[in-house]
Amino acid sequence: MLKAAMRTLAAAATAATLAFPAEAKPVEAKPVEAKPVETRQGPDISHFTLANGLEVVVIPDHRVPVVTHMIWYRVGAADEQRGKSGIAHFLEHLMFKGTEANPAGVFSSIVAEVGGQENAFTSNDYTSYFQRVARDELETMMRLEADRMTGLQLTDEVVLPERDVVLEERRMRTDNDPAAQLGEEMASSLFRNHPYGVPVIGWEQEIKALGRQDALAFYRRFYTPNNAILVVAGDVAADEVRTLAERTYGKIAPRAEVAPRVRPAEPPPRASRVVTLADPRVAQPSIQRQYLVPSYSRAAPREAEALDVLAHVLGGGQTSRLHRKLVVDRKLATSASAWYHGSAYDETRFGVWASPRPDVSLDDLEAAIDAVLADLIETGISDDELVRAKTRLVAETVYAQDSQTALARIYGVALTTGSSIEDVRAWPDRVKAVSAAEVQAAARKWLDMRRAVTGRLVKAPPPGEKRS
Repeated sequence: MLKAAMRTLAAAATAATLAFPAEAKPVEAKPVEAKPVETRQGPDISHFTLANGLEVVVIPDHRVPVVTHMIWYRVGAADEQRGKSGIAHFLEHLMFKGTEANPAGVFSSIVAEVGGQENAFTSNDYTSYFQRVARDELETMMRLEADRMTGLQLTDEVVLPERDVVLEERRMRTDNDPAAQLGEEMASSLFRNHPYGVPVIGWEQEIKALGRQDALAFYRRFYTPNNAILVVAGDVAADEVRTLAERTYGKIAPRAEVAPRVRPAEPPPRASRVVTLADPRVAQPSIQRQYLVPSYSRAAPREAEALDVLAHVLGGGQTSRLHRKLVVDRKLATSASAWYHGSAYDETRFGVWASPRPDVSLDDLEAAIDAVLADLIETGISDDELVRAKTRLVAETVYAQDSQTALARIYGVALTTGSSIEDVRAWPDRVKAVSAAEVQAAARKWLDMRRAVTGRLVKAPPPGEKRS
């Protein structure tokens, strides 16, 4: 879960302009105690809620006088209205267009003037905005972010050009990248009914139809303190953050009721699917397979942890089974890997991937991958594999937490995808408790071809040239 939480989607953002005044009425301040969360290791994290419903997480890190300030909204691409794909990501861009109090460019210029960094990103399940600044600038960041939680102003003069920016982003990142195109096709095949099958950036024809009113309607519905989480990591104390948060965010009244996140469910899969994408621009063919599996928020106890360990046993580095069998022993592939995206609010994906050597066909490589998977399902894993995978999995995540910003992201992702702070803190112990039998059981249960989409990326001859 922790490692998957690091895989956030980063989207660049800039600044520009005006037009929806929203007067925020102060909320009566009710003192809420910041209660330290019981932890097994790491910093003493505090978690409390303001009177207006805003959750606050404080992660002390006193090594340097710097703070990471992140505001997370429990809304992402999977929460969009059908036919309005891309609106969550589009609004992320528009959030940098200014308010009445802080017109276009002011927010970003203030961050730059104090030597800070800022960015934002959108995923299927959340949208986040963050700044990393000197600790003395924390209140300023809170004030600016609280202002644009309700005060965003938009006109067609700024919305329509920004829509063109998003369309160009899609052309660059997806339409000009065969691997990204295959990824979209595989997702839409794996998730036939669930909105995870729709790309976060949106479908081109639907992006073109998005306008100012679409953005404002989405903003008014989801950008409210009772649908947000403030995460502050750095050289701060819980009481200090609570005082600043109540002074800034605490004055914002909730403007929408937050409904439970209920999305269309996937029907039981009954047949394996194969997606092939051929393109003259493909320099290196590859084959991958994605399985529909439960996420940490949907799995049975220790099942997600077993899938995490399974991914490491199969494809976690040069000692993994896929690398040893396909790259080293049989010399069929130039590289091979496996992964599990456990941080999702709903069902998610487990994947394996390999790229063949020049003289190896994708059919032969796929057969070799199937043989590795079948052997693991049939015979299980060794004690050495189990210990090595668990040790590496936990160690990589612990090392990642040495980064203040990474630590803030881990907790933000967890809380927006159905996990708790205690889930995060207890995760290493739960991984260490996974048995070889549990890993084998997870493989047997979930690596079922009926739950899978196989993707093939191949080089096509240029237009007008016949295949040999």
